[in-house]
Amino acid sequence: MLPALIRTAEERLHAARIRLAALRAAKAGDSFAVLGETFVKASRDNRLDSSGSSCAYDESGSRRNLVQDEHRAFWGWAAIEFLRHTGVRIEEMLETSHHSITQYTLPATGELIPLLQIAPSKTDEERLLVISPELADVLSAIVSRIRGTDGAVPLIPFYDSLEKVWNTPAPLLFQWTSGGQRRAVSGNTIRKAINETLLASGLTDASGRPLTHTPHDFRRLFTTEAMQNGMPPHIAQLLLGHKDINTTMGCKAVYPEEAITGHRAFITRRRALRPSEEYRTPTDEEWSEFLGHFERRKVALGDCGRAYGTSCQHEHSCVRCPVLRLGSGQRPRLEEIRDNLNARIAEAEREGWLGEAEGLRVSLAAAEAKLALLDDRTRRATTINLGIPSFPDIVGRTVPLPGAPSEAHT
Repeated sequence: MLPALIRTAEERLHAARIRLAALRAAKAGDSFAVLGETFVKASRDNRLDSSGSSCAYDESGSRRNLVQDEHRAFWGWAAIEFLRHTGVRIEEMLETSHHSITQYTLPATGELIPLLQIAPSKTDEERLLVISPELADVLSAIVSRIRGTDGAVPLIPFYDSLEKVWNTPAPLLFQWTSGGQRRAVSGNTIRKAINETLLASGLTDASGRPLTHTPHDFRRLFTTEAMQNGMPPHIAQLLLGHKDINTTMGCKAVYPEEAITGHRAFITRRRALRPSEEYRTPTDEEWSEFLGHFERRKVALGDCGRAYGTSCQHEHSCVRCPVLRLGSGQRPRLEEIRDNLNARIAEAEREGWLGEAEGLRVSLAAAEAKLALLDDRTRRATTINLGIPSFPDIVGRTVPLPGAPSEAHT
């Protein structure tokens, strides 16, 4: 979806600029043709349109403000590029100013690294992003567009809709001229511009309806693309300004094909690092030993779950083993073991065999834990009657069935 959206944003901006150039070259009241369309430039003395230099009427007579069309096309393109290259929130993007563009000098080489400073927003912590060449082009286009006649970026007051306060005027990057005044570009304008671009792209969702996006969707796209190209999750967490890495992982879209491809690549790398003899064809004796391991997993109290090639850590004292999978009918045998252990503990205490008594108590605790496990399993499998009445219990009356007056039916 993203390549098609980017291409559409660039084409819309290019077409809007061509129409605007043709409008400015035409005289008031004259018709002009551009990109297969014919327009009539509005006259300045037209009472319906006092800004005739920016508006024209198409062949159907509809009024088109080609200056505003070019504005929305530009800021739609700029927002899409800015959001997909930074992964910032929309409020962070709209508060980015000319002062946010800074640089860092590497002490070892003296190389200048361009950085973009993201002001505190949701987490109240600022962060720095490295400006890629693609993002640098976007920032350059924005700064060139908003510079005043003196070469400086104008200071614009803007309203923080989250904090409900007016902020000190700043050289915002996202500003435009609207109604004859310099204003900060609003979040609604950005959302509308993005969805106008999506509509023009012809992209649809699974049901065939036109695709819509919120600015936050580009944050997820940024996260997915970054991590698919090898960025460690904890680095992505810092770039996105997340407090919890689980939030970062939730922004990443993982598809079955990607998981399978990644797992196969991991296996290939692991095989390249491990000794090649581990991947040879096993001998008949080795294969028989492997199968025999699973045949010997059956024990008196159930099944042994230890892995192949590992020895028994409890010297075949299965009642103590955490990997023992108890059989469903082994409760009588466990009760017999518990009673026997109690008798042996009493004998050891009577004879003064304190060391043996201690070991027997460990086995007794394990046996009682396994009995409790069986009880819990039985309790989970038992149907519990919650006392909910059935329909015959709550029926209010009986009525005779038509055709059979002698019988009453509920």
